[in-house]
Amino acid sequence: MILQPTHSANRLPSVLQEWGFIILGLLALYVPMYYALLTGLWTSQDQAHGPIVLMVVVFLAWQKRDAILNKSAVPPAVAVTIVGWVFLIAGLLSYVLGRSQDILTFDIGSQVLVFSAVLLITRGTQALKLMWFPLFFILFMIPLPGFLLDAVTLPMKIAVSTVAEQVLYWAGYPIARSGVVLQIGQYQLLVADACAGMHTLISLEALGLLYLNLVKHDSLFRNFVLALLIIPISFTANVIRVMVLTLVTFYFGDEAGQGFVHGFAGMVLFIVALTLIMSVDSLLQYFSKRMDAAKAKSANARVTA
Repeated sequence: MILQPTHSANRLPSVLQEWGFIILGLLALYVPMYYALLTGLWTSQDQAHGPIVLMVVVFLAWQKRDAILNKSAVPPAVAVTIVGWVFLIAGLLSYVLGRSQDILTFDIGSQVLVFSAVLLITRGTQALKLMWFPLFFILFMIPLPGFLLDAVTLPMKIAVSTVAEQVLYWAGYPIARSGVVLQIGQYQLLVADACAGMHTLISLEALGLLYLNLVKHDSLFRNFVLALLIIPISFTANVIRVMVLTLVTFYFGDEAGQGFVHGFAGMVLFIVALTLIMSVDSLLQYFSKRMDAAKAKSANARVTA
């Protein structure tokens, strides 16, 4: 019996021949950067979502690998290749500036330009269209400037604290608020940045956009409205998290509220947010079907008339 080589075995040498040096170049650029992130920035609680975002980007890009590696793809036009080289030069300059000056915005952000350039030069605009969401998702790894965090975080914490206080007060709990400090019974709780800050909002926004990308609705109305509602859904999830921690502290003491439950509340936050997103999506699906049925009924009525 003669064993025939598989399609994958035949394909591997050609893929390595075309992409080998490109992959080595990208690894030389970004392995040191990711090592620095894993041993530095991503060890902090505020940036703990970074590795998760990276895994999501790799997963989304891996799903598109067959279309990108297809040898029968139409060669890019000259104008597209020129744009690709412009992107590559800009991306490399951003990388050099970010690495030399320790500016993570330029360092991490350079990936979007460099990867886009590689796609444009090798496969053209169609490949870039296929990969636009993984490239966009890289932006969630970029830490926001300190001045922006300071300007947004405090108002967000006050808003979350206020809503949590009002809801629990209406429910009959002995609670009061001073700034971002909640007093319930004999306990005081400080609403910290990790509980209701900008980093949490960004993580939940990324979760919502990932959900939208995975479900791939055909309805423009449904996609647009759900995208708009992700921010209030994230805010609501933050409020629920603060309320849960407040009630745990009230019933079980300060040690319970600041111990394992406090860490577990972060997971609860994402579960609540995902549940709210799916619930809102189900309602939008219902209204979308009603709208489509009404349009179809109206069209049939015009045809009959």
